[in-house]
Amino acid sequence: MAIELMATLSTLFSLAGRQTEGFLESIFSLMGLELPVPDHSTFSRRLGKLNIEIPVMPTTEAIHLVVDSTGVKVYGEGEWKTRVHGVGKGRTWRKLHLGVNEATGEIVTAVVSANDVSDHQVFGQLLEVVESEIGQVSGDGAYDKRKCYEAASDRGAKPTIPPRKNAVIWHHGNCNSPPHPRDENLREIRICWTSKVETSEWISPTFSITNNYV
Repeated sequence: MAIELMATLSTLFSLAGRQTEGFLESIFSLMGLELPVPDHSTFSRRLGKLNIEIPVMPTTEAIHLVVDSTGVKVYGEGEWKTRVHGVGKGRTWRKLHLGVNEATGEIVTAVVSANDVSDHQVFGQLLEVVESEIGQVSGDGAYDKRKCYEAASDRGAKPTIPPRKNAVIWHHGNCNSPPHPRDENLREIRICWTSKVETSEWISPTFSITNNYV
């Protein structure tokens, strides 16, 4: 419990080990509590072995999952080495792919990948680890791929993904397969755009893409 408390304070206020130790001692002193505080060496040693389980809010309803990614800088060199010898080639980025419950803002799925991995490549992995039923999944144009629609369909989720700028129809009218929802959206966008060009009036499409919550 003490290590978890120190880890929380260290993360919340961006404190080093010694600073966290002194900060917690000051709090206990102001509260009149005579409680021992782990020294910074013990804190640093046990922090690496700390197992923290993030609670997941239970839900009985299908969730609306919003997915996106962000970059995470990886620092593999010390500040002294960087100042003296310059930045090395080993410093790089990692991508953190997240899935958020649109209703609660809770992160329900996360995948870390190399910086050269595209968003759509881990879309299926994001959905696989979600235990709740997924009613709808939304993302930006980076997920406008067949595999993403297939992964959403496998989970029984409705995909709301805007077509890319250079998007083309996947299943044309002469195909034996039923119309693809993504193609129907693209056709409707084209109809609305054509109407604007011809009449200078924009016809709002009947579908909508959710705002990005990630």
